[in-house]
Amino acid sequence: MSVPTHAHWTDSAARVRPRTEAFIGGKPVPSPGGDTFPSINPATGDKLADVAACTSEDVDAAVSSARHSFHSGAWSRSAPTERKRILLRLAELITEHGEELALLDSLDMGKLVTDAHKIDVPFAAGLFQWYGEALDKTYGEIAPTASSDLALINRVPLGVVGAVVPWNFPLDMATWKLAPALAAGNSVVLKPAEQSPLSALRLAELAAEAGLPDGVLNVVPGTGETTGKALGLHPDVDCIAFTGSTDVGKRFLRYAAESNLKQVWPECGGKSPNLVFADCADLDAAADAACAGIFANQGEVCSANSRLLVAREIEDDLLAKIADRAQEYVPGDPLDPASRMGALVDETHTSRVVDFVEEGKRTARLVTGGDRLAGHGCFVEPTVFTDVEPGSRIEREEIFGPVLCVTSFDNEEHAIEMANDSRYGLAASVWTADLSRSLRVSEALRAGTVSVNTVDALSAQTPFGGFGQSGYGRDLSLHALDKFTGLKTTWIKH
Repeated sequence: MSVPTHAHWTDSAARVRPRTEAFIGGKPVPSPGGDTFPSINPATGDKLADVAACTSEDVDAAVSSARHSFHSGAWSRSAPTERKRILLRLAELITEHGEELALLDSLDMGKLVTDAHKIDVPFAAGLFQWYGEALDKTYGEIAPTASSDLALINRVPLGVVGAVVPWNFPLDMATWKLAPALAAGNSVVLKPAEQSPLSALRLAELAAEAGLPDGVLNVVPGTGETTGKALGLHPDVDCIAFTGSTDVGKRFLRYAAESNLKQVWPECGGKSPNLVFADCADLDAAADAACAGIFANQGEVCSANSRLLVAREIEDDLLAKIADRAQEYVPGDPLDPASRMGALVDETHTSRVVDFVEEGKRTARLVTGGDRLAGHGCFVEPTVFTDVEPGSRIEREEIFGPVLCVTSFDNEEHAIEMANDSRYGLAASVWTADLSRSLRVSEALRAGTVSVNTVDALSAQTPFGGFGQSGYGRDLSLHALDKFTGLKTTWIKH
């Protein structure tokens, strides 16, 4: 099988036809007011499409459709084998339409199309397959009671789930919410980020083609201030599953308090530390991983290893290796397989990242990078700062761009103290050849996932989420089913 070339992706991009209407009740629906917002290609500045800007009226319609489908039982009470069949078919359709979905994400938010095609699409398909296979293998419980009683404990779907997802991995983040929510028998109203709605709208069509009943999956594109708020405040939504910034996650908690006390599962930001000890067995591997951990997806990753904490005695050696490797991450056309980084998502976010870089130039020592590329597009060089002061803005705040902040430590206790000195607690990495140290440090780090001698490890089988202001939501694994179901006890006296 040939590997798609730059010319292939460019030709395919010219033919792709984005869906632009909301998807409600099993079909595309224009917004009644006719309002739209532009979807812009951040690599070129060109407009891809005008997408429906859903209002509170559209959200009402979507929630009503979801509620009707839930009460009908067409999905919520269908046999597990039937739900399994449809989710497995959807996984196949995602694979079959993989190039189209990869292009939509690449054009929409600037990511490398090869990453979207080789990583994001297979993971999305695999996740629908994984939850499809899992849903008929989960069991209820029988509680210990007196012999004249029978207490049955079952997990039942919550009802209508509102899923609000970010723009950095549009297809995958939607899948992280949809696959377990649908597997559990819920109906869903999905609100994609306004910067990247296109793959979600196409995914809804594929789900309908796979056999998902009308109204079980609805997609309402629009702004957070209007569409997201309407979903968060809606009195007939039973649960909000959210991935995005900590500030917006807090907003959804307020919406729940102001409305119907719906469950909210926030999975928010991070400022993840990467600790490299002097006994690291392979400094080259650590340098490779340090670069991948911050420059992959242009650094637009909530669990990006954006803080590098390195033992003072190896700092110069490791920093030299990282500086060399950073030169290879030259931003370029996201449709070109030779590019190592794509474009940042939009002009607003690019300006924010540049502001952080400029502040870093004033408060730390620039090792490499530090510039926005001239010309069209939202391209920023891979940037490394050292001598970063603990407590400084670039060390504390989530930049969400290709900016690595390096600080040295003197001993293990110092490293752990600096690593945990953050309002976030999403992920961390540890590099050491000492098994005891790896276990000791991993236990001491306040992070939802600690990767040892690698970075940002995840899989369908393991939960993803954090502590502190990274939120308490958990995606992936069987544990994700917990947040989309409720425990129900049936007590029989006999």
